[in-house]
Amino acid sequence: MKKSDTPQDPSLLDNFTKDVYYVTDDSGKYVTEKSRGWEVKATALNLIWEDVKQRVEKAKEDYLKRKCSPINYFMENKMMDINIVSSYTGFWKWQVKRHFKPAVFNNLSEKKLLKYAKLFEISVDELKNPKFDAD
Repeated sequence: MKKSDTPQDPSLLDNFTKDVYYVTDDSGKYVTEKSRGWEVKATALNLIWEDVKQRVEKAKEDYLKRKCSPINYFMENKMMDINIVSSYTGFWKWQVKRHFKPAVFNNLSEKKLLKYAKLFEISVDELKNPKFDAD
């Protein structure tokens, strides 16, 4: 690709990151060139972000309907999965899944709640009583 052909399409990540491409300059030598983005890549990222938003919203609804503990909401909101939560808290995966049950969550010790709170970078009180961002 020539330096002049480097894609510069707008992207959600414009303010956060740039892609680096190896392109040829006018003399035919390979050089690096920063790119704002590429429309196809931006479209794919938008689809992924929509999926993430839907998963977070579903976890929020499940919590509000008392189908699930807030652990599931914070896990989805931080884009984690059970494997990651298990690894960072030291709980077995089956324990994390069990802690998704509201009745089990409500009886967790402060020590266990603190492990989750530290992982999600919130206080134990915020873990017990989540405040949701305005949509």
